[in-house]
Amino acid sequence: MSSPRPRPLSPDPPPDLTLSFDRRLDERANDVLTGTSEKRGLARLLPFIGPAVIASIAYMDPGNFATNIQGGADFGYRLLWVILAANLMAMVIQNLSAKLGIATGKNLPQVIRERWPRPLVWFYWVQAELVAMATDLAEFIGAAIAIHLLTGLPLFWGAVVTAVISFWLLGFQQRGKRLLELVIGGFVLVIGVAYLVQFVLARPELAALGAGFLPSFDGQDSVYLAVGIIGATVMPHVIYLHSALTQGRVLAPTDEQKLRLSRLNRVDVIGAMGFAGIINMSMLAVAAATFHGKNVAGAGDLETAYRTLTPLLGPAASVAFAVALLASGLSSTVVGTMAGQVIMQGFVNFTIPLWVRRAVTMLPAFVVILAGLDPTKTLVLSQVILSFGVPFALVPLLLFTSRRDVMGVLVSKPHTTVIGWLIAALIIGLNLFLLRGVFLG
Repeated sequence: MSSPRPRPLSPDPPPDLTLSFDRRLDERANDVLTGTSEKRGLARLLPFIGPAVIASIAYMDPGNFATNIQGGADFGYRLLWVILAANLMAMVIQNLSAKLGIATGKNLPQVIRERWPRPLVWFYWVQAELVAMATDLAEFIGAAIAIHLLTGLPLFWGAVVTAVISFWLLGFQQRGKRLLELVIGGFVLVIGVAYLVQFVLARPELAALGAGFLPSFDGQDSVYLAVGIIGATVMPHVIYLHSALTQGRVLAPTDEQKLRLSRLNRVDVIGAMGFAGIINMSMLAVAAATFHGKNVAGAGDLETAYRTLTPLLGPAASVAFAVALLASGLSSTVVGTMAGQVIMQGFVNFTIPLWVRRAVTMLPAFVVILAGLDPTKTLVLSQVILSFGVPFALVPLLLFTSRRDVMGVLVSKPHTTVIGWLIAALIIGLNLFLLRGVFLG
């Protein structure tokens, strides 16, 4: 009786290129932190770039479009200095959030859950979820408007397309942390190129552009708009998220390695937030060059701005505007969903599938659209809701990052803590001022 034939060996499964890419960068990061790397320049920095790029999307979301365009249309270049100041504050706050994740290996919601009373933690979770939903509302509607402008689809079907694309984008998170960073970075690049095109076509006056960085106001309305720009700068959901993006991303077991990682991370923050600031300044400068003094009514309305760009600057400018808005809306809605997951997991130690969270948080946007509410006004209202959440994220961040028993060698220096509290006081005060104007007139 013949012996059975040996079964052929199954071929090895093809390697997962994205996970392989992650491993290579992890190894390179470890070499840099241990001092054994021979890489220099960008090759040395590459393994540490990414978390701030994801966080930076919150600083150029559709809510920023409306505010910046309105500022340029109404007051020319005068409020450029406000955007610059707001961006510098964002760098400080986001750097502190990132350091918390590196120092503790935990995100801000987790640290709050471990160290604060349970009733307070549950209150924090509820308000943070509301803030995350308000954020997602603005971003989802912004993407739907962009699809409507580019394709002519009704706003409802634009929202349906946005939902499908956002579900697809969330799938990248399951294929390695750096792949999603690359995808979000691609969206940031698209926004930057689109506004470079608009900037070239608009040809802002360089002398007036430079004068816009000298602090000044033009009446009470300009003050309110400046308050809106600064008050909406530090987004509470992205403070929570940034600490999660750096926790355990690169292992740094020794104090020396944590210090080195923190310095490299600071480059990521400065670069990403600086680029976001340039885009915001470009938004305002293009609106100033295009709309200011032209008697364009309602330029802050996104659809009005799109329709008006064509006769003033040509179709290329209006298409670039809509593409930038679409990239902003799609990427920021993914980031908002990620932040919501971090908030739930951190505060109450409970998770749900990302697609379930995405499905739930998109419902308010569909309600707004089906009810026929003005989408741009809804964007503005969402920014008001966001302002309520600012102190709840800022205060614990500053408290924890100033404590050595929490941060170890990465504890904030006294002057950094003072600067942080001054920024917090300014942002909270301006938000209260903005809310007073909204509710009391």
